[in-house]
Amino acid sequence: MSKRNTTSESEVVVITGASAGVGRATARAFAEQGAQIGLLARGEAGLEGARQDVEEAGGEALTVQTDVSDPEQVEGAADAVEDVFGPIDVWVNCAMTSVFSPAAEMESDEYRRVTEVTYLGYVYGTQAALDRMRPRDEGTIVQVGSALAYRGIPLQSAYCGSKHAIQGFTESVRTELLHDESSIQLSMVEMPALNTPQFEWVRSRLPKKAQPVPPIYQPEVAADAIVWTAHHDRDELWVGSSTVKAILGNRIIPRHLDRMLAESGESSQMVEEPADSNREDNLWDPVDDDTDYGAHGNFDDRARNRSYQLWLTTHRRQLLSAVFVLFSLAITAVLRLRGQEESLEV
Repeated sequence: MSKRNTTSESEVVVITGASAGVGRATARAFAEQGAQIGLLARGEAGLEGARQDVEEAGGEALTVQTDVSDPEQVEGAADAVEDVFGPIDVWVNCAMTSVFSPAAEMESDEYRRVTEVTYLGYVYGTQAALDRMRPRDEGTIVQVGSALAYRGIPLQSAYCGSKHAIQGFTESVRTELLHDESSIQLSMVEMPALNTPQFEWVRSRLPKKAQPVPPIYQPEVAADAIVWTAHHDRDELWVGSSTVKAILGNRIIPRHLDRMLAESGESSQMVEEPADSNREDNLWDPVDDDTDYGAHGNFDDRARNRSYQLWLTTHRRQLLSAVFVLFSLAITAVLRLRGQEESLEV
């Protein structure tokens, strides 16, 4: 561990699930802004790779091997980060695990484990962050959510249940912060399907290899949304047109979506390639102790590097200003034309 840099005004950020996928991409995005980042995850190789990414991008990193399902480990990690870098400014909850399986074939301990990591890990992270932010009455917590926090799909009942729970938990805590007139920001970013390594290592009973439901976006799109949310007063941000369609569709035509997902929801989550029944999964133990999986999964050739919907959402003020300027110019042109016509008549 390095000593705290007391002369730096760099932002102090904690990211759970930082060893791979969205967490890994988010660490690099914050590092590009010069942040000091506490990287929390279980896998040793993934954490080391994330540390190198952060330092290459211009940030500082502290790795803390942490199982977020254990609140004592989360608290210990938060203490370690503040001992080295100082007060935490931004806490990003991103750790997850899942099981691809029909609900009828799920084991009770699998539901418990997914809930402990994917839901309770967010609860423990939020509590650790709030314990340190409340005395200062400042700080930001970003929950990495999903369109599946609103719309459940087949074969992912444990994960969808956890994401729904995060949504309810976050809304509840936000109302309490508002009641207390707190300056702490609590936001949730709802993600689309992303090209991350999770499809290589989550437990699966599918007959074929799993895939994100298209359209698929690169994890850097998610990372940009998270960093933007951390620096803007926004309760919730939807990422990707597919997320917008899923959330709004579930509000308007939920029964139609039920029938549609019953017909195509399973096949859309698999590729035409047999699953490897002997591969390891990370439900109980990390699979990246020896191998660094990085941020990307196996779908680079199909994943989108940008979301036009996200750009439009995060540039509303600029767009409104541009529209106002164009409208003003149009009005000015019309008035001038009328003035010229009146001069000719005189």
